[in-house]
Amino acid sequence: MSRVSPAARAAIAAALLGLFMLACFWPGVAMFDTLNQYSQVVSGSYDDWHPPAMARLWSLFHGAGWHGQAPMFLLQMLLYWTGLGLIAAALARRGSRIASGAVLLLGIWPPFAGWQVAVLKDGQMAGALLAATGLACWWRLEGRALPRWAAGLIVLLLLYATLVRINAVFATVPLAFGLLGTGPWRPVRHGVLMLAAMIAMLVAMPVVNHAIFRASASDVGRSLPIYDLAGIAHHAGPDAVPVLPAKLWRAAEAQHCIRPLLWDPLGDRCDFVSDGLEAAAPGHALTQAWIGTIAHHPLAYATHRLAHWNATMRWIVPERYPLAEPQADSEPNSLGLGSPARWTAAFARIAGWLAESPLGAPIVWLVAALAVLALAWRREEARSRLAVALALSAALTELAFLVISVAADYRYHFWAMLATGLAVVLAAGVKLSRRGLRIALVALLMVGATTLVARIALPAVGEDYAAAAG
Repeated sequence: MSRVSPAARAAIAAALLGLFMLACFWPGVAMFDTLNQYSQVVSGSYDDWHPPAMARLWSLFHGAGWHGQAPMFLLQMLLYWTGLGLIAAALARRGSRIASGAVLLLGIWPPFAGWQVAVLKDGQMAGALLAATGLACWWRLEGRALPRWAAGLIVLLLLYATLVRINAVFATVPLAFGLLGTGPWRPVRHGVLMLAAMIAMLVAMPVVNHAIFRASASDVGRSLPIYDLAGIAHHAGPDAVPVLPAKLWRAAEAQHCIRPLLWDPLGDRCDFVSDGLEAAAPGHALTQAWIGTIAHHPLAYATHRLAHWNATMRWIVPERYPLAEPQADSEPNSLGLGSPARWTAAFARIAGWLAESPLGAPIVWLVAALAVLALAWRREEARSRLAVALALSAALTELAFLVISVAADYRYHFWAMLATGLAVVLAAGVKLSRRGLRIALVALLMVGATTLVARIALPAVGEDYAAAAG
């Protein structure tokens, strides 16, 4: 190995780590959402509750005779370790061997690796974005322009990542500007362009899903208005949301249907709320009622959204908060989707312990992303530009949860936290303001300390889905 270049050694290490994870976790973990998507693949009937782009890609493997979750597991692992390997190799080639090793360590950090083995849209998105970032880093860190074929492949990977999550535009659009653009960041100019691109993508996605992927429309778009109306009723009183009779809101309160963690009870055990709103406000009437209620009760709306954001960012929450530990076994099913070896359950428990600790709290990683933005955005080095792109992708993803999130699953933060880790690694090789670094460190310590105190002081609520849904 002493005769092999540092870049080649980093690439070989990434390949070996990828092979190790494939061997340990084959054929991947099939969660509830995985079963739902695979059922669509088998039946040939698609809807837009889960990304039809992923299901349609999956159907190509299924149609070729490769059944089960294994092909999609292999795909997301190949993308994941290809991206990490390219970033690590590019850094090693520049003599940044410590940074190169740190990139590979991020890849095997249990909360990241534990969620990447679940065959879900989150793993597909993270894999595609990592591969795109790795391709860009290979040329950008050398100060070279991207070849046309590489730029085209990056666009395809970003497009796929955008299609597999409804909120992915907040991650992919800023990343596209950073990976494909050149020159320094211009906050106003780039901000306007990114906002326009995000709006255009959000408008286009339903058209693509229905017209190109031929997915039928579901009620997925109603979950956010239902959740927000329930939250306003919870904080401002049942009379604040007249679209439903006050007695129904009081019944929802009595049954603890309105929870800061997730909206699910409102469509499941408390489905009288969803059914009532379907009857009282069908179609666009629900959107009108939602916007009107927010306008009349902005404080209750803000209180509701901040309570949920705190829960999903896992800031002021107790120890063993639900939905953080990666699932070790596939859900019981009759579709033939198997599980990894039993011993991987120990790895999942370690991943869950780290994810539930202050070190794994998304709020801590968000502070780190904001620190990178504040410290590096004026720098013109290739490393700083890439660091800013990754940090901006992470920060916008996390801040978007202030208004669009309806559930607090840890996996929703997977890309944002991974992008933050990469941004910190890249920014560490740039000369930054010492005063700014001290301020960033103090902010991280303060947020981390409040997170730790909350873990110790607050009463536990349980750690599984049943506890989350009440």
